[in-house]
Amino acid sequence: MTKKPVQKLQATLDEVLLRKGARKVEEIPEDVIKLLQKGQIQSVNLTEWLAIDHLQLLSVIVDELDLRKEVDPMLQRCSQWSETRIMKIIPAIASEWLQLLETFSTNDQQRIFHGLATHESDSVRCWAAYMIGLDPQLGLAEKLETMRPFAADAHFGVREISWMAVRESLSQEVMEAITFLAEWVQEEDPNIRRFAVEATRPRGVWAKHIPELKENPELGLPLLEAVKADSSRYVQDSVANWLNDASKTKPDWVQQVCAEWLERSNSKETIRIVTRAQRSLMKK
Repeated sequence: MTKKPVQKLQATLDEVLLRKGARKVEEIPEDVIKLLQKGQIQSVNLTEWLAIDHLQLLSVIVDELDLRKEVDPMLQRCSQWSETRIMKIIPAIASEWLQLLETFSTNDQQRIFHGLATHESDSVRCWAAYMIGLDPQLGLAEKLETMRPFAADAHFGVREISWMAVRESLSQEVMEAITFLAEWVQEEDPNIRRFAVEATRPRGVWAKHIPELKENPELGLPLLEAVKADSSRYVQDSVANWLNDASKTKPDWVQQVCAEWLERSNSKETIRIVTRAQRSLMKK
């Protein structure tokens, strides 16, 4: 008799972990929302990712790390925020964590950051990624190298936040970033290759533009050339989006690059990339 509730609980948990994810926020099951807010499971799609209340989750994580007393002033400040947009909330929480860590010893700083960076919750790992991007004590190369685990994260949301978090620093040192990331587009992991391309997109999504690459997209060729026939659709889409971004300011250059690529490679991968890269041009 005692085994039945355990078996039922396990079956429910399996169903939760294997869920496809709701299409609308109001369709997310209550038990799923509760587990997400407790940081006990990861979101499985954008709908769930956007539905998470980061301030409520923050309160849970503070207790997990046994930091309630030290973090209470931070929580009070956060509770007064009027901002609700997720792309403002995540960096704001990361900034608060950075300020808090300054009051701890080096060992405690490492312990707390490790707890955030390896947490089961993808949202918590997003905070950690942005902490790296916002850390004024890190140079660009160090930020990129430290960001590597997040760029390779199994979760889509963490991977997106990873490049967004370094976007500001990267835009200030474009050539240094391209030189550093030239090795990443040669990596075996498609997530790492994709990060190198996505992080340098002239326009990007939910991110500030990079004026230097909008006006001089040819600077990004060392990265793009390496993945012009990439086997991963995830990378292909990023390359195509990079060129599509560039086509908004340098349409002739994008057409020239696409034509040259097709002359040198008639692979289905390259054809797919150049077709998608010129989609905005085709609408004119």
